[in-house]
Amino acid sequence: MKYRLSAMQSIHQLYCDDSRNMEHINDNSVNLIVTSPPYPMIAMWDEQFSAGDVEVAAALERNDGLQAWEAMHRQLDRTWQESARVLQQGGFMCINIGDAARSLDGEFRMYANHSRIISSLHSLGLSMLPLILWRKQTNAPNKFMGSGMLPAGAYVTLEHEYVLIFRKGGKRSFQSEASRQKRRRSALLWEERNQWFSDVWDFKGSRQLHKGPRARSGAFPFELAYRLIHMYSVQEDVVLDPFAGTGTTLLAAMAGGRDSIGIELEPAFIDYAQERMLGDVGGVNEYTRSRLQRHNEFVAKFTAEKGEPKHYNEFYQFPVVTSQEKALQLPLLKKVTAEEVDTVRRRITAEHNWNRE
Repeated sequence: MKYRLSAMQSIHQLYCDDSRNMEHINDNSVNLIVTSPPYPMIAMWDEQFSAGDVEVAAALERNDGLQAWEAMHRQLDRTWQESARVLQQGGFMCINIGDAARSLDGEFRMYANHSRIISSLHSLGLSMLPLILWRKQTNAPNKFMGSGMLPAGAYVTLEHEYVLIFRKGGKRSFQSEASRQKRRRSALLWEERNQWFSDVWDFKGSRQLHKGPRARSGAFPFELAYRLIHMYSVQEDVVLDPFAGTGTTLLAAMAGGRDSIGIELEPAFIDYAQERMLGDVGGVNEYTRSRLQRHNEFVAKFTAEKGEPKHYNEFYQFPVVTSQEKALQLPLLKKVTAEEVDTVRRRITAEHNWNRE
């Protein structure tokens, strides 16, 4: 098979806007949604939720936690409704969410954010698929809540969040030869597939590709967004994050040769997301090359234990375990540029190419 080494472009659009109304995005135009919304009943988000609905602040003032929690989720419901509208048939929605534990007026209780979102997306007709538990444990010696060593007064420590996975309609079909080629080129390596499709992910929340100020962003790790994008989309697909924050989803989409759209209310985060995407070319390519390096290390161990794999990748000329990995190619970033389209939208263009490094 011959490979064309000419550059591919990916387009990334950042909107300083409210994701409860995404009128600038067409119906059925997005292949994948990867996001992490503000977490209801986590205190750092009270101000934002209160600005969206006066009932939130009123309920918190009278210590009515359940009413405040429900009012917060009603705001998120509007974004989920818009997300379902723009998602194409066969497309996936992946939502990273944590539950909240909070005391109001001396009463401590859990607020099960993940179950409330599941209910909302079921009402929109989306099908839930097996979820992922992201275990982001802490080693802090004082992490236990309650009465410590004495029974009947302590609480289990929350050390995980959820990645909820939904699909709109049935399985996505790849009917044209061009779409099938993109799918083959976007294949996962065998050892990655085995790790990434486990229902428990175990890495800490601080595992960021980019270091920098992230106050009030609640950003998830690059690793989390990168895995989901490669699991549930193919190169040149469109990935949406309706709560874009500091741009982690867009950066991961750019790393994978996907287009992306990010919606974010806070102008400072828009500036920072653009800065990351323009400034992290070297870090993104280093991460991409590390996938190839880890595969070579895997092949050496596999060969020592079981013999050399039977198949070869036709581009990189290294052994692979299955025939589905033969066409895999990982894009590298060549150049990234940005322009301000209008008062609310930035457009970032990334040029990609492939090599065998």
